[in-house]
Amino acid sequence: MSTEQVIQDAVKYAKENGINHIVVASVTGTSLAELCRHFDGNIICVTHAYGYKTPGECEFPTALRAEYEAKGVKFVTAAHVLSGAERGISNVFKGMYPVEVMAQTLRMFGAGTKVGVECAIMALDAGYVPFGQKVVSLGGTGRGLDAAIVITPGYAQRVFSTQVHKIICKPE
Repeated sequence: MSTEQVIQDAVKYAKENGINHIVVASVTGTSLAELCRHFDGNIICVTHAYGYKTPGECEFPTALRAEYEAKGVKFVTAAHVLSGAERGISNVFKGMYPVEVMAQTLRMFGAGTKVGVECAIMALDAGYVPFGQKVVSLGGTGRGLDAAIVITPGYAQRVFSTQVHKIICKPE
């Protein structure tokens, strides 16, 4: 399924169901640009954290971020809630830890589904989506989007209060 098809399906669902917040994962801005062409509600873009690939740097282009912020897009650039510090621990001490087990379990539905859950939680933690309300969240693998879900995210500190209501689309 193409990024464009994921966005079309997600926007259609959001409009038909009165959902005014879409969370989108975007590394370079390509998926964000496509979503902005189709959706005029509240858009929250979750990027990779600073230092994800290169220490001290964010992959998302600074000028592009400023351009979309001027259009009202909110950005979340932070440690990923389903890896972050725990991955740092497992990289040093080896092994698998509880949050990584959760992430791996969500990947059973596809990497984009896991990313969609993660990004929605991060957007709630940042205060950019309303508490207790459904949002549409889009995720992929770093090379475009492949999943769209309807989710009521819980805060990271109450991660198990998160509810995935519907998978709009995901890879087969």
